[in-house]
Amino acid sequence: MSIPDHARANFQTLLRAAADGNLALLECADAETGAVRYVICAVGRDGGEFLFTPFGHLADGNPYEAYRPPEP
Repeated sequence: MSIPDHARANFQTLLRAAADGNLALLECADAETGAVRYVICAVGRDGGEFLFTPFGHLADGNPYEAYRPPEP
């Protein structure tokens, strides 16, 4: 399974934000269900305002049960 270019680019952006100390964890509501999600965001600025770019949310419960590794 190959990781698409857009996912690689987003991951590089996430790494840069982490290296610069520009990450935040925000409590948000899932757009479809309304469930609480804890979202990892890169933080930027536009003049005096903060901009938050969401990258994904933390897994609920045990993440080892939520995901499977790719199959060979």
